[in-house]
Amino acid sequence: MKIFLTGATSGVGMALAQQLLAAQHTLYATGRSGVALRSLEAQGAHVLAADLTEAAARERLYAALPAVDVAIFCAGVGRFEAFVDQSDDTIAEMINVNVTATAQLARHFAKQQTKQLIFIGSQAGKVATPKAVVYAATKHAIVGLANGLRLELAPLGITVTAIHPGPIDTPFLTKADDTNSYRQSVRRVLLSPERVAREVVKTLGKPTREVNLPRIMGLTSKLYALCPSVVERLGKSFFYKK
Repeated sequence: MKIFLTGATSGVGMALAQQLLAAQHTLYATGRSGVALRSLEAQGAHVLAADLTEAAARERLYAALPAVDVAIFCAGVGRFEAFVDQSDDTIAEMINVNVTATAQLARHFAKQQTKQLIFIGSQAGKVATPKAVVYAATKHAIVGLANGLRLELAPLGITVTAIHPGPIDTPFLTKADDTNSYRQSVRRVLLSPERVAREVVKTLGKPTREVNLPRIMGLTSKLYALCPSVVERLGKSFFYKK
């Protein structure tokens, strides 16, 4: 398959890029780290450095890309701190990267009638927590984007898949939380990026609607949808760890 991947230079994106190359897929990888892109290029990827929040960069990307079978949207940023302490720039960056650029890219590939669109979301998009208010809001947006597109694009034969992992043991957590308290509070349920990547690879070419990782968090999010006040009350000590 010919596959386009954003966020390929770190964390899940890097693990996914390596697994796709190992499986002999033709990979078009993009990100902002030149060092990581050169490493992927040496492994056989076609690399495209781009800041996807910039319209001109997206247009150059589209011009350089051939038609692909699958587009995977993995790029994302987050900042875990009290909402009232977040700057306008921090809020804008999360919205621009996680939502706006992702929606703009998805629109392009939908127009191209790419066979499958895969969104890397988050369990935060289903159950919001303190100190991840805006990040959770952006992932809630991805849930809505994927669910709406799935219905709209189904008549065209386009599959829309959403992957919603819980916390992942990647540099993302270090960048998002200077105190490292979040990593400590979720250390028992941390997923490896390789595991998440394997689950993404399993969905290629299949009409998979959604994957929740780990399974227990998928069950928790369903319970939250039914009884939000109960989950918030029982999970308060977990949610509000300092």
